[in-house]
Amino acid sequence: MRKRERDIELFSLSFLDCICCGFGAMILLFVLSKFSMPQQIEAAQVDLKARIERLAQEFYEIRGESAILDRELSAKREQLSQEKKRLARLQGDVSEIEGRFAASKGDAEVQNIIAEQLARALQQLTEEQKRLQQLQPRRRADGQVGGIPVDSEYVVFVIDTSNSMQRGAWPLVQKKLQEALEVYPQLKGLQIMNDDGIYMFSQYAGRWIPDTAGRRRVILSTLGTWQPFSNSSPVEGIVEAIRAFHAEDRKISLYVFGDEFSGPAVQPVLDEVDRINRAAAGAGRRVRIHGVGFPTVIERTRQPGNTGQRFATLMRALCHRNGGTFVGLNGTRP
Repeated sequence: MRKRERDIELFSLSFLDCICCGFGAMILLFVLSKFSMPQQIEAAQVDLKARIERLAQEFYEIRGESAILDRELSAKREQLSQEKKRLARLQGDVSEIEGRFAASKGDAEVQNIIAEQLARALQQLTEEQKRLQQLQPRRRADGQVGGIPVDSEYVVFVIDTSNSMQRGAWPLVQKKLQEALEVYPQLKGLQIMNDDGIYMFSQYAGRWIPDTAGRRRVILSTLGTWQPFSNSSPVEGIVEAIRAFHAEDRKISLYVFGDEFSGPAVQPVLDEVDRINRAAAGAGRRVRIHGVGFPTVIERTRQPGNTGQRFATLMRALCHRNGGTFVGLNGTRP
């Protein structure tokens, strides 16, 4: 009996010890966990505050970058709008150029048609040309037509382009120029300038224009609207023609078409022309001077000693001294 009681006590003590140790461990764990929670919460709060501040800083940076991007976007949109306007203008220019090209292409086609028609007309006019050639003035044995020598190989026309000529005699001027050119079937060179020495074709200034049928048509066509400045005096054109084209080995004729001489005196002009148009050794003057007077001023004023009469006086003396002929017309109608 005594041995069984001892066993029961020993077992009971171990069991209680285990139970107490378990409860003690639980209490210890509970106490330790309670004491560590505030520190963890405080650490977590600090960490959260740092993250919030970092996120706030990143937010401000993003907002700044967004504002910059918005400004850049606005600038790009404005630039795009300007480029669209420029593109629209360029498209308009392209359309205009295409229209001009189409028009010029159409003009070229029209010109080709006209050229073909002219070629056919030229073939049809062959017989008429032969008939007209038979009616042209016959050259005398001494090489003159209407009293004017036509033995020159080079011809210069000096034409007064003043208002009096343009208003009073321009159709007749065109007719007389055409008649003068017909007198010379083929020249080695020709030139057209006004009474101030202004060339009709500036690209040929100081040199001869090649004599071709096409060039003659261009000269006559240009003369219809040719209106360079004129001081109503042929002196400058005569001097320029002699200085630019005289040559001892060439036969040159100078035709002066005009109606007025506005210079102060005749004799100084004669002396100047004598000086620059000296006779070559054993020959006549370098340049033969002819004159055609258009009576526009005489018909309008009929006053003695006017500029028209002074032109006739000057040209008669110049032509006489320089181997030419002066022809005074009695009217201005072509």
